[in-house]
Amino acid sequence: MQAKMDMLISKLRSGGISRREFMIRSSALLAAGSMGGTSSYAFAQQSEPRQGGFMKLGVQNASQNDSLDPGTWTTSFTGASFGGAVYNNLVEILPDGSIIGDLAESWEASDAAKVFRFKLRPGVTFHHGKSLDSEDVRQSFLHHMKPDSSSGARAIVQQIETVETEGDDVIIFTLSDGNADFPYLVSTWQLAIFPALEGGGIDIESGKGTGAFTLESFEPGIATRLRRNPNYHKNNMPYLDEIEFLSLPEMTARLNALLTGEVDFIQDIDVRNLRLIENSPDFEIQRVRSLRHATFDMDTRVAPFDNPDVRLALKYALDREDIIEKVFMGEGSIGNDVPVAPIMPFYREFPQRTYDIEKAKEHLAKAGLDSVSVDLSVADNAFAGAIEAAVLYQSHAAPAGININIVREAADGYWENVWLKKPFVAVDWFGRPTMDWLFSTIYTSDAPWNAGWFNERFDELHALARSETDEDKRAAYYGEMQEIIYEDGNVITAGFVSWLNAHSSRFEFGEVGGTLPLNNMRICERAWAKA
Repeated sequence: MQAKMDMLISKLRSGGISRREFMIRSSALLAAGSMGGTSSYAFAQQSEPRQGGFMKLGVQNASQNDSLDPGTWTTSFTGASFGGAVYNNLVEILPDGSIIGDLAESWEASDAAKVFRFKLRPGVTFHHGKSLDSEDVRQSFLHHMKPDSSSGARAIVQQIETVETEGDDVIIFTLSDGNADFPYLVSTWQLAIFPALEGGGIDIESGKGTGAFTLESFEPGIATRLRRNPNYHKNNMPYLDEIEFLSLPEMTARLNALLTGEVDFIQDIDVRNLRLIENSPDFEIQRVRSLRHATFDMDTRVAPFDNPDVRLALKYALDREDIIEKVFMGEGSIGNDVPVAPIMPFYREFPQRTYDIEKAKEHLAKAGLDSVSVDLSVADNAFAGAIEAAVLYQSHAAPAGININIVREAADGYWENVWLKKPFVAVDWFGRPTMDWLFSTIYTSDAPWNAGWFNERFDELHALARSETDEDKRAAYYGEMQEIIYEDGNVITAGFVSWLNAHSSRFEFGEVGGTLPLNNMRICERAWAKA
């Protein structure tokens, strides 16, 4: 009964049902069951969203290379301000991690999940008045399917053999192999729907989407300003009149901006400032359980990371418990060199890899080395506490004969100049809601964000798991894939952490999802100002 009520609340907050429908269905639940005056129902009543207000957000990962081209959207700055505000997808991820139709009102699979037929929601218009139709969807996907595409969604669209329209309101995807996860995959923020151009392609330059907000101004790496779309297709949404995203890559600068009222919401607070914020009635902490993990990634095409024993030595030379205690102040759980969160379907547990200097030395010896020196690139915005974590790692590894030279990179430009370009880097991974999405984006040989690790057996298992409909067989495939990463992979997972944000107590956010940052990139349409 509680789960059903929570689902109704999620649908109300996301615009999936009207307020009237919520009241009717929730009243029926209360009358039929024993929920009484549950906190969830009381919360839904007490947190009634209202129209109006202006909110400023301080976000940490904007770039001067940001653009309106959805294939380039790699961060929460572009994902939330563009993908989750100006544009929409066929489906969206609700706060509870389930998916619901967005621009699509329904979908169905056939031919062993090789063919997916999406029916578009009627009455949706772009900001300049054009009605949404199936050709807009087709061209939006074809944009990422170009042979020379470097889109962050490339791993998803590579599965698509054809995209066809059926009238103005139906779009049909035929995949090369079955994939039951496909509806989840089309929720990725890069696969936002743009207006089609005559003759083919999509209108990127105008910034006209179907989203909850219209784009007022955009200064790459600096700020984005949005204004409420009065013709949005979701019931009563959005609530705020205006939103501004400001680029604040430095953690201290974000905190000061919040405390002085320059912004109303900040992403990634320093855990050492939790008490300062919690003790003030003017601010609140937002803790959101997530798939997020902090890692040190190696490019195995570059020595000495090309030697698997060197990689294992580096893994045994990290004291993860020390990182969680001193960097994250206990606000997280230790990693185990697998990028899969325990809350994900098909997660497989392995013996915890502990800090072990003797094992680190043993693996160095197997690599024919007494010692090794490596450069580790970090920045303030690589992940919250990345520089402090690197300093601790340096001290952990030294007794094993591993010299870690810390290269402090500029926070501004880290994601375009360092990540995927330098051989040993700190990375803040959002995680993905399904194994297929996670592995095909980062770890398969053809993944668009592969940092330099390739394993033929891993690729083979990925292809088998994607088209397998038997859950036990699929679990076995994914389990072996996780084992390969655990033993051979290029990722040193320090820990899994919650999203830690802070905001002015003048704003409310309802139920907040943590599958992706900033309420699954939908913070703009789900937040509201208190009366």
